[in-house]
Amino acid sequence: MKLIAHLIRHPAIARIQLPVLMLITLLQRSPVFQFLSAAGEFFGKGPTGFVLKSSVATVAALGAMQTMAGATSYQLVTTSSTPVAAVMNQPISPIGFTVTNTINIGSWKIVGPIPAGLAFTAVEGGNTVSGSGGVLDATTPGVSSDDGYGDITVSGANYQTTPVLSGTPTAAGNFTIQLTAYEFGATTGLVSPTYSVVVNVTAPAPLVSVPTITANPVSVTVTSGGAATFTVTASDPNATIQWTKNGNNIAGATSSTLTLTNVQTTDSGSTYAAVATNSAGSVTSSTATLTVTPAPTKPAFTIQPTSITVPTGATASFNATVTGATSYQWQFNGANLAGATSARLVLDNVGSSNLGTYTLIATNSVGSTTSTAATLSAIATTSPGRLINLSVLTLAGAGANLLTVGFTTGGSGTAGQQALLIRGIGPALAAFGLSTPPQPDPTLKVISQSTSATVVSNDNWGSTVANSTAVTNADSATGAFPLSSLTSLDAATATTIAAGGYSVQISANGTAVGNVLAEVYDDTPANTYTLATPRLTNLSCLSSVSGSGTLVAGFTVGGSTSRTVLIRATGPALSALGVPGTLPDPQIVLNASSTVLASNAGWGGDPAIVAASNAVGAFAISSPTSKDSVLLITLPPGGYTATASSVSGATGTCLIEVYEVP
Repeated sequence: MKLIAHLIRHPAIARIQLPVLMLITLLQRSPVFQFLSAAGEFFGKGPTGFVLKSSVATVAALGAMQTMAGATSYQLVTTSSTPVAAVMNQPISPIGFTVTNTINIGSWKIVGPIPAGLAFTAVEGGNTVSGSGGVLDATTPGVSSDDGYGDITVSGANYQTTPVLSGTPTAAGNFTIQLTAYEFGATTGLVSPTYSVVVNVTAPAPLVSVPTITANPVSVTVTSGGAATFTVTASDPNATIQWTKNGNNIAGATSSTLTLTNVQTTDSGSTYAAVATNSAGSVTSSTATLTVTPAPTKPAFTIQPTSITVPTGATASFNATVTGATSYQWQFNGANLAGATSARLVLDNVGSSNLGTYTLIATNSVGSTTSTAATLSAIATTSPGRLINLSVLTLAGAGANLLTVGFTTGGSGTAGQQALLIRGIGPALAAFGLSTPPQPDPTLKVISQSTSATVVSNDNWGSTVANSTAVTNADSATGAFPLSSLTSLDAATATTIAAGGYSVQISANGTAVGNVLAEVYDDTPANTYTLATPRLTNLSCLSSVSGSGTLVAGFTVGGSTSRTVLIRATGPALSALGVPGTLPDPQIVLNASSTVLASNAGWGGDPAIVAASNAVGAFAISSPTSKDSVLLITLPPGGYTATASSVSGATGTCLIEVYEVP
């Protein structure tokens, strides 16, 4: 064997015997064992060395298989499939390289680009190549060593190197690297073909988190038949969207915008939300509410003007309640009345020129609606419409809970005295099933507003035979409900008083507070009334209204014709008179039995109301924008109730008034 080796070393022989050299090379001990031996010496026993040695062992085994199979051509063998797949910022498994059908490889020429973060490392000695490449040379000299051709000492020769690609790529891309193996160091000796190795570095998949809602859908209000649009925005633009209505999925509603067409009032109040979903989970937006208002329609009359008959020379007021109107026009016998452009028409000093048919035309952007016709008649009569009963239902007690009700008797062209029935009913109210307990023991007295003198008083109506007899007779004559028990503690008196203003004060024996009905009845004997007979012209009551409570004034119109009345519920206007703690927003509703005839919540500075207030001597409401409420209406004979309450449920002092309008 030594002879062959020396022969090969001779230059002349080397130049003419290359095939022989290759054959001898293949006949020497397998390069696999030299490969593994060198790797073991280099890496030692650390964890990294174990991984690299595993890569080298795999390559060596592949090379050995080629050699043992008798292949005579060079072939690059790696421990990884090619192209090499890598992920940016994630370490790769080390990849070893060799060329089969060789004994030892002394150096490698590596031409980049080598992906940033990766490098070729020589198993023997640790030399590295990165970037654009370079030469990976053996680091173990051949002095006193076997270079693979036998026990021959070749001074200065490097006998083996094995490259391993490892590291963590820091940039994405496709990189093609050229590798060429050489028999000896410094890229000398036998040379393999140049091999291309492709390394594909991909960007890591983005981290996915549960989406968030960055813009929630907003509630919308639309008109019936229109379209409504809701929009949602999620933090993940790739998230899927599913809209829900009242918590249920809407088929096909999977975009960031939900558009509803031809919405109807039946959809009003529905809630809509969007569910955004990605691979990490789902999130639901806040809900948005759809409000659908009816499509505009022509004005509609909820209360039509009614025909009235008044005494000749009296005031007549036609009233109507209309929804959706923006303008009004009254007509008389089919022709427009100049200046009659509100929902109320007031005619003073009615005469023959005013008699006829009246209609109201209410208009808005959609069109106009004409009311039913109402006829105005006037007659001369000795029994005109007039107030024959005034009453107030509210709480009363002793001390600070004293109830005061004011009334006026008289009237223009009247003289003499008026017969009246005045009552303070407490215990008898129990028979009517009121929700608030009655005052158990009321007392009353009537005080002249001009002299402050007590005109008449009563504690228990049955305390004397004379009083109980007079009250019983007056109850029957006026139509007041009877007081059946002579021992009840209700207060009542039948009396005759001169024309003027009076206050009825109702207090209590004891400390209890309860409901009291204060009443004043016209007790003029039947068939004796004339135009000169004094009559009731005004009722007023100042009382506290609390929360959902009410202040109720009742009155009755008697006679043979209608009577125009002014009804006021004032709160803010009382502040100018020095009354503390007034009700900020009183409203008034007028009923005949259970039928609502008219209502008001804010008088609006109506000139007709100003004129009527001046005519009856009522104090002025100075602000046209105040929330005091007023009705001016002509009513046929019958019984009525006017109820004052707070629009907002506030508590405060309220004055309710009913006036006869001349």
